[in-house]
Order: sequence, then C-alpha cells, then structure tokens
Amino acid sequence: MRKVWLIIKREYLTRVKTKGFVIGTLIVPLLGIAFGLLVTFLVSHQPIQNLRLAIVDNSGGLAASVTRGLNGKLENGKPEFTVLESIERPASLDSAAEGFRNRINAGTLDAYLVIPSDLNRPAELHTKNPGNFALIAPLTVAVNQAVIEARLNARGVHLDDVGEIVRSERLQLIKVSKSGESVERGQTIGVAVGLVILLYTSLLMYGILTMRSVLEEKTTRTMEVLISAVRPFELLAGKILGVAAVAFTQFLIWTASLALLLSYGAFLAAMVNPGSSFPGVHLPVSLLICVLVYFCGGYFLYSAMFAAVGAACSSEQDAAQLQWLAMAPLVFCMVIYSLVLTNPSSTTSVVLSEIPFFSPVLMTLRISLQTPPFWQIALSMGLLSLTTVGVIYGSARIYRVGILMYGKRPTLPELLRWLRYT
Repeated sequence: MRKVWLIIKREYLTRVKTKGFVIGTLIVPLLGIAFGLLVTFLVSHQPIQNLRLAIVDNSGGLAASVTRGLNGKLENGKPEFTVLESIERPASLDSAAEGFRNRINAGTLDAYLVIPSDLNRPAELHTKNPGNFALIAPLTVAVNQAVIEARLNARGVHLDDVGEIVRSERLQLIKVSKSGESVERGQTIGVAVGLVILLYTSLLMYGILTMRSVLEEKTTRTMEVLISAVRPFELLAGKILGVAAVAFTQFLIWTASLALLLSYGAFLAAMVNPGSSFPGVHLPVSLLICVLVYFCGGYFLYSAMFAAVGAACSSEQDAAQLQWLAMAPLVFCMVIYSLVLTNPSSTTSVVLSEIPFFSPVLMTLRISLQTPPFWQIALSMGLLSLTTVGVIYGSARIYRVGILMYGKRPTLPELLRWLRYT
C-alpha cells in the first residue's frame, strides 16, 4: 500500500504543479463568468443609437399610425426612432425611392419603409443593414398594429388602443416537483446541459490524461525501472488514483465556481445591465451527490479503459488510432442526449441510462431534469460499479502484459489473448 501511495503522490504533485493545470483550472471559471456576462449583455442590452426613418405610404393614412407605434425609448430616455419624412401616395414611387436610397448611402438616413396600397401585400423595409434586429422587430410590430387598425376601421370598428388589444401574451412555465412548484425560466435545461458537457469533457479529458501518462513512461523506458520495484497492478492503481486526485481537485474548483456564478448571477447581471433579471437556480443536495457518484464511477471506468489503450500502444500515433474504443461510448452519449432531454421518462431513455457506459452522463441528465424512481438510480449505480470492477480487472491484465511490449500495435485477437494470460 505504501508503494501505491507513493505513486499517487508523485502523479498528483507532478500534475498539480504544472502551469497547464493552474491555467486550465483558473481559465475555465473565468471564461464561464465572462461568457455569462457577455450573453447577459448582448441579450438584454438595448440600442443606444437613434434610428432615422422615412415612410412612403401608398395606402394613405397609415404613416401616422406607424409613427405612433414607434414609441420605444433608449436607455438615455430619447426616442428609439425618428421619422424624418413621410410621403403619402407619391406621384412617382421610383423617384421617391431613389432619393431615399441616395440618403441612405450618404449616411443621413438609416432606412425607409414602403407601405403598399394593397394591405394584403407585405410592406417593404429598405436598409443598408438587414441584420439590424433592433430596427426590424419594433417596425414589424408597428406596421402590424397599423394594418390591423386600418382593417378594423374599414369594417366600422373603431378602437382607441389597438396595440393593447392585440398585444400577445407569453406563456409562463411552472415546474412541478415533489417539493412544490417553481417558475421555470430555462434554468432546469441550462443546468442539465451544463452537467452533460461538464461530465463529458471531464471524463474524456482525464481519461486521455491517464492514457498519455502510461504512454509517456512506456515510451521513455521509465516503465522498465518502475516495474522492477512495484507490481503492474499497483502501478496501474497508483496512476488511476493519482490522476483521480487531480481530477477531483479541478472538478471541485469548477463546481464551486459554478455554484458561485449561479448564486451571484443576479448581482453580475445587474452590474452589466441594471434592471435585467437572472433566473434563480437551486441545486438539490441529492443532485450534487449523484453527480459526484457518477463522476467517480465514470472516471474509474473510462480511466481504466484509456490506461489499457496506453499500455497496448507504443506511440502517440498508435494510441490516437486505438483510443476511439474508449471514446465511442462518450461520443454516443453526446449524439443521443437530446433524445433523453426531450423525454427523460421514455423507455428508450430509461434503457440507455441503465447501460453502465452511458449512465454517468445520461442518468445524471435524467436526474437533473426529472428525478427517476429510486430503483432505477440504484440499479444504474450497481451496474456501473460491477462494470467498473470488471473493466479495471481486464485493463490490469492488459496493462501487465502491454507495458513491456514495444514495436507494434497489438491486434484485437492479441489483446484477447493478453486477457487470458495467467
């Protein structure tokens, strides 16, 4: 046990002291915070530029209604739109359009709106920047309200405030759970997808790290010295546990950073844009415990698989071609996770989440969306534990033979023969 502890200590200290670990551990939370602030800023930030507009009203009488509908305000209190000129039923539409185009190209006008004489035809917005949604969205609302008002007036229905009557209502989502009900603003799906990405990247990254650690010592012939002092199984256990300690250290830092970001998200959003809202996120202790359990099980499962790949190969090129055997289940999880996200209680979702190679990602996704029955979680954890023990046992047998094999990449029949060696 002392030898295993020395290997764990060496693996842990060697990796934690590297610049890559320090930079990677710090940069991920900082990038997450920066990305959250950027999204909050872009989504909630209102334009600060007044948009200059001209209207060509071929129907007659709608220009005034559209102008009234453009009543939005900027952050500084000034109007969002300024209608510089309105022309009703011009004698020459081509001549008026030519003049407005010249003004747009000269920079004295941002856009001009053409309202057709036949209200069953669409209005036309001519602008230099068709991707300016700050211009398109409010204009669309204003034109729709003006056209609806004109149609009602034509049928003898006179309304003072058409905008208030035809205003659309949004549907508010309420999540029902055993603990009660809560307003849903996308935080459940956000947490679920975030956990999927976190588990996928962590399991893949640390699995490859274990593989490269084995391969590095094998290619530098350090393995020949180590194997004379410790047994292959002790060396494999020390490497997996040493990298596991590094993984848990980084994982805990990232998890704590995520919890702080969610806890103080409202404060950060208020700093970027006062008055903006940030959905409250509550992470149950049971979810955090399940995430930790599945991360541990998934790590030991995939690290043993990647370690076996590293022991079986003699170069980085061989390992790159053979590592797909260990990566394939994780990649499959990312391909079909949307199916579980859509219906976490379906038969397909239940079956897939019970398969040990998929359960670290898919069962965590199900638990974060809609907690499944306890027996499904217990069965999933039991199958994951048994499979992990079996994979570690098989990987140890491959590791025992492969660490001193050089020269060529073994074939699949050869790997099977290594498993049978006594």
